[in-house]
Amino acid sequence: MALENEKFKILGDFLKSRRERMKPDGTEMASRFGRRRTPGLRREEVAQLAGVSITWYTWLEQGRVASVSREVIECVARALQLSSDEQAHLFRLADYGGERNSSPNTGEAYPELQTIIDQVNYPAIIANHRTEVLAYNRLATEIITDFHAIPADERVMTRLIFTDENLREQLVNWKEFADYTMGVFRMYYDQNASDRWFEAFVRKMCLECVEFQTLWRLHNVRQKNAIHYTFDHCVAGQLFFQLNTFSNINGDENLHCCIFTPIANTVTEAKLALLRK
Repeated sequence: MALENEKFKILGDFLKSRRERMKPDGTEMASRFGRRRTPGLRREEVAQLAGVSITWYTWLEQGRVASVSREVIECVARALQLSSDEQAHLFRLADYGGERNSSPNTGEAYPELQTIIDQVNYPAIIANHRTEVLAYNRLATEIITDFHAIPADERVMTRLIFTDENLREQLVNWKEFADYTMGVFRMYYDQNASDRWFEAFVRKMCLECVEFQTLWRLHNVRQKNAIHYTFDHCVAGQLFFQLNTFSNINGDENLHCCIFTPIANTVTEAKLALLRK
């Protein structure tokens, strides 16, 4: 029961963040509900747009609703103008998107997976839903960061993006990478309320990094997708990659293989060949 309460509290916090993000348009609602003193829409306005009672929507944001129908969730999603990623996230929080594995892999990656990524000619890592790096190949240490020099319990990509100065310096589109990483991490955080590791990690990162804290408070979420990254490598110069992620490895949905694939029609492939030598 405590876990269910926590899940609906997270759902309510997410809805509140999306409501406060919206910009009111038109004067009809403003005149009906009086002078605006809060950012975004009021709860009353969202309730009206979604076709639900003000009391019920208030309870939903406060985490006091034990269950909610899919139809109502769809109405709330439309009222808040959620993106496809945000809508999928909301459905999962409301138990309409499938359950996540309650026993995530948090140890070593399977040895055979290390063998596989060692054969990959591009930078590749194996990570879990915490973004802990469980395995990496040689080109990953050449291009991304020197994973060998980082203690195992600190090999967390979300942490490294914000605290590894060398990585930040060579990642040309760092802001885009940081936004994407935070969105994916926030999605995993919300969907794994039973894993207390997330709470401790976020608390520590908010104390260590103001940029992390600022992005965390935005409550943005992202689904994993292919995204482009540009590295300004100290030896090879600029390298252009598309990050491709393969999930649900060997039936474990918490394991992901991330491969930085050279973008066609750039010199990245040739430069990687030289680095491999």
